[in-house]
Amino acid sequence: MDYIRLTAPFDKSELAKLKAGDRVLLDGIIYTARDAGHKRMYDAVLSGGELPIELNGQAIYYVGACFDKNGKPISAGPTTAMRMDKYAPVLYDNGVGASIGKGDRSQAVYDAIIKNKAVYLCAIGGAGATYADCIKGSRLIAYSELGTEAMYRFEVKDFPLIVAIDIDGNTIFNR
Repeated sequence: MDYIRLTAPFDKSELAKLKAGDRVLLDGIIYTARDAGHKRMYDAVLSGGELPIELNGQAIYYVGACFDKNGKPISAGPTTAMRMDKYAPVLYDNGVGASIGKGDRSQAVYDAIIKNKAVYLCAIGGAGATYADCIKGSRLIAYSELGTEAMYRFEVKDFPLIVAIDIDGNTIFNR
């Protein structure tokens, strides 16, 4: 099985080489955000407020990881991406290079991906323990009061993904 190696944060030229259906092994830094975290970042962008991270070239993973008593992730499977679709276009417009989740996206997200030459990467549902094993370091970044929806910085190695939507809007989904 051939994989394309990617490093996050991304350079746009790196994303331009990807095609829908490509298998990826991701290394580098990714950030977590689910519904509540997305809403906070979305509101910050619209109000001119401060964001907890620089969005340019970043990967946002839709996950609510579970941690052991020592703070090590023990499960980090993806959540349904469509729940973030209300907020994702604004985040793509402000520099996000890729989002990571499971399931198809709305037309507004496809349009934002094409406009911003970004991608959507799918993780495999039910593989939370496998993804946790790929996390080599984690640190709380923001929104600790959100509990499982707090925003984390993950350092990942050999994080397996599939290019679900490429920069041209080609997709693995039946549309």
